[in-house]
Amino acid sequence: MIKTLLLIGFGGGMGSILRYLTGFTIQKFYGSTFPLATFSVNVIGCFIFGLFLSYFSKNTENSEELRFLLLTGFCGGYTTFSTFSAENFQLIENGNFFIPVLNILASLIFGLIAVFLGIQIAK
Repeated sequence: MIKTLLLIGFGGGMGSILRYLTGFTIQKFYGSTFPLATFSVNVIGCFIFGLFLSYFSKNTENSEELRFLLLTGFCGGYTTFSTFSAENFQLIENGNFFIPVLNILASLIFGLIAVFLGIQIAK
């Protein structure tokens, strides 16, 4: 268990650092009112998550530790949006359309409400 947590922590740290560097670079060169840095990180993270997911589905002999390092750790540190997107994609792929739409809308609406409430309470 400790080894798994360390792998996730290390991967998460690397993902967080790369997230910062990606966002910083995009904002520096393409600053605008549209949150392009976050948007780009989320899309890039989804792409990387898809690459890793496909790799692990084809190469089942790879250790669970590598999955924890790259998927849970690195991608989770880079952006949790990749996991959110992959889970919704899997639901759609399995023929379920209502749950992912509900999840997407509820996540956006309740996420915005939660940010608002957090700001209001902190004031």
